Amino acid sequence: MTTRIAPAVRKVIQLTDAEDRLCTLLDEFTRHLQEDKSIITACRINGGWVRDKLLGMQSNDMDICLADMMGVTFAEGFVAFLSEQKDLHVHKISKIESNPDQSKHLETARTTLLGIDLDFVNLRSEEYAEDSRIPTEVKFGTPLEDALRRDLTINALFYNVHTRSVEDFTEKGLDDLQNGIIRTPLPPRETFLDDPLRVIRCVRFASRFGFEIESGLQRAAQLEIIQDSLAQKISRERVGEEIDKMMKGQDPLRSIRIINDLKLYKSIYHVPPQITNIASSTPKPHELSLRAATILNGLLSSTSEDSMSLHPTLRSYVLQEPGCKARLFLAASLYSYHGITYPDSKGKEQTLVKCAIQDGLRLGRQNHYLDGIPALYSASDLLNGVSLGQDRLKLPSERVAIGLLLRQECVHNINTGSQWASSLVFSLVCELVSASGREEAAECIQRYNALTCRVEELGLDKAVDAKPILDGQAIAHAMDEKPGPWMKAMVNRVLEWQLGHPEGTQDDCLAWLKEDKSAGRIDLEELKAATMGNKRVNPGKVASSKKVKR
Repeated sequence: MTTRIAPAVRKVIQLTDAEDRLCTLLDEFTRHLQEDKSIITACRINGGWVRDKLLGMQSNDMDICLADMMGVTFAEGFVAFLSEQKDLHVHKISKIESNPDQSKHLETARTTLLGIDLDFVNLRSEEYAEDSRIPTEVKFGTPLEDALRRDLTINALFYNVHTRSVEDFTEKGLDDLQNGIIRTPLPPRETFLDDPLRVIRCVRFASRFGFEIESGLQRAAQLEIIQDSLAQKISRERVGEEIDKMMKGQDPLRSIRIINDLKLYKSIYHVPPQITNIASSTPKPHELSLRAATILNGLLSSTSEDSMSLHPTLRSYVLQEPGCKARLFLAASLYSYHGITYPDSKGKEQTLVKCAIQDGLRLGRQNHYLDGIPALYSASDLLNGVSLGQDRLKLPSERVAIGLLLRQECVHNINTGSQWASSLVFSLVCELVSASGREEAAECIQRYNALTCRVEELGLDKAVDAKPILDGQAIAHAMDEKPGPWMKAMVNRVLEWQLGHPEGTQDDCLAWLKEDKSAGRIDLEELKAATMGNKRVNPGKVASSKKVKR
């Protein structure tokens, strides 16, 4: 793996005014407990907040770890203390029950104070069974025991609110943070068998910070027993959550590269054997998914103006539209499954891409993963080889042909997050995966750039969302017919007319409709017969006298 330069690490944590006041209040309350109630405890902030503050990053979430005291009990007393003695309002405490599947092995008290989100939980040690990531025993632990059970040394650092100092009980966390190393506190094989989700978290943090994964950890992650445990002991929802964070992170390509290097592809993008056994073909080499992601990253990263540069409109859309970049990278990471289908229990053809998202990662329609990514692949099949020189982009006229192509549901559909620009980008990526050299790749990029230029010149970038200039009622009135299912095809015909007459008015369109009807170019009886019983009309068959070639 490529060594990355670690961020500069601060020697001391610089607190904001709110953080400083919070630490003071926590210290005062622990002294109050000892002096008035003979309860001895200590407060330490743990985990991501400590790591991020040392890296010079701000964090609004604090995990408060308590010595020999339950989080809910402490939090309830703390809130009462603040109200009675400090006249300070605190948000109501919510109790988060233990939920091992969501990495909540003990109940947690949650509230907000001074604009900071707080979780209170006790220091603990854990023991695991061989076949589960749910601890068989959880008990009060020392700071060292709590640190050793953590996933990574850089996440096992504490900030003692009483001494205002960073504590590194693993004696490796600060050095690993400084040197940019991803390492487990205990031997990685033991750590991963206890909780295989930690394998994926290692990938995410290595990607997020650009850190190097320690060699022993790399070897352990590739062990068959670890990868089997990852498939059997972890809920697919948790795997999907981690992948979602990676794709939305700063460097999704690095995540995909590490997954490939550690041979984690099958364990993460899991498709059940009963489905792969009946699939139309075996998955492509996983390296092609990495190649697709690498190509996508190159297209989005390059700002030079040469033959390999992506049109600025395409690039800016992907980078500016929320969620689009993450969706494209996840789609690229699934390229190995592209074009492979299988029959579901009802005999309907499904794609492995959709199966991997739905069953392997349990990602739904959030960020339009489940509906948007299959649409991207459908669009890539439709757009494959697209060129301004093709007849399908010339007939019945260039503006109509290109407009109808862009308005295809898989290419542009706000309901699935599909947008013509992102569809063009992903189709280009799919074509470039199989490009044999730089010259062929440059020609491919120029085809897509030329199409984008022409889309803008023709004003189709705005027309692609245009609503029909006439609604169904107006069409029915013009045809002197009762409204019915037949109007669907006529609406599509109106849209085609609009594309060919960008300056046309409603009156112009009505005059055209009536003229076509009088000339016998609209056969309403045929339309009605085709739509009897609410049957769907094939708009490509009856909406236009000249069908756009696909």
